[in-house]
Amino acid sequence: MEKAPDNSALMSLRPIGVIRTPYKWKAPRQPVQEGECFLELYPEFQQGLKGLETFRYIYVLFWMDRVEDFSLEAEPPWARGIKVGVFASRSPRRPNPIGLSVVRLLSIEDNKIKTSSIDAIDGTPLLDIKPYVKYLDSKEDANLGWAEGLPDREHLILHLRGIPHDY
Repeated sequence: MEKAPDNSALMSLRPIGVIRTPYKWKAPRQPVQEGECFLELYPEFQQGLKGLETFRYIYVLFWMDRVEDFSLEAEPPWARGIKVGVFASRSPRRPNPIGLSVVRLLSIEDNKIKTSSIDAIDGTPLLDIKPYVKYLDSKEDANLGWAEGLPDREHLILHLRGIPHDY
């Protein structure tokens, strides 16, 4: 097996803005909780928003800058004791802590985008925004992968969707 090259000098990212949320220390596991959230673009990127207001949903890519380490294994909290590879999970503890959320675009005013809840801590660096396009991004045959065969599937789906429940 070939070892990955140390190409840290070959790549660089720069934030295009900052994410503003009510979450100061811990973000929700999925972007389904309520709360005012904003994407504040740096002024030099504002022109790139032209036409974005016509979309209902957007992808938001961000740098999870408070993640201090990574693991190649993950234990999804809703899967009780099951371990999977980090690339088969949505764990924030990744080799490159890049976050990805789909959020509802509520409004745009100047360089500030108001969105539905996002699973990011206040002050998180914003890397990119892309429109969510219904016919490109919604896959009818998508599944639950390794979680498909877990017992109590309906309960699992409540956790995945962030729906409060009693059991």
